[in-house]
Amino acid sequence: MKKIVLASKNSDKVKEMRLALQDLPVEILSLADFPEMPDAVEDGTTFEDNALIKAKFFAARTGLACLADDSGLEVDALNGLPGVHSARFAGYHADDDTNNQKLLDELGKIGATESKAAYRCALAFVDTDGTEIITQGKIDGTIKIAAQGTGGFGYDPYFYISDNRTMAQISRTEKNQISHRGAALKEMILILRNKFH
Repeated sequence: MKKIVLASKNSDKVKEMRLALQDLPVEILSLADFPEMPDAVEDGTTFEDNALIKAKFFAARTGLACLADDSGLEVDALNGLPGVHSARFAGYHADDDTNNQKLLDELGKIGATESKAAYRCALAFVDTDGTEIITQGKIDGTIKIAAQGTGGFGYDPYFYISDNRTMAQISRTEKNQISHRGAALKEMILILRNKFH
């Protein structure tokens, strides 16, 4: 059976992606299966750049096919920030709480209580034969300074979708159906299903 490494140490993201990929004839590993693995240097200027950097890096070091995502939040009122720096918005060792606080601080500096925003995701698959596939997804919403919900991760409690629920208030299954990562995964799964049959 084909083995694919998910290039993430984020257990929530791995769970989300495993659920989406469960019908493919593949065995899914994550970076947790390679505890000594160094981090890839994500110095790209776009989500696509960083996803491909990670996929190539971990494919080369594990000798296995690799699926990597780079995703983040773009807030209109902050001129697209945090963007590619979403995971490290509050610094290199930032966590969800410190990143969210930095987001609230930045909105506070400009006197904004809400702003149009989008979550974006780029997925890159690099196979053992060097094949490269990139897919993308996006969901529009509104960032508000009032958090709602306890599910999800990252900026989800502050990201309101069209029915005034946040990404932290919907089930993982529903999130996979509508989210930026879900959209990129759907497209990737169609391509991989054809590739592995």
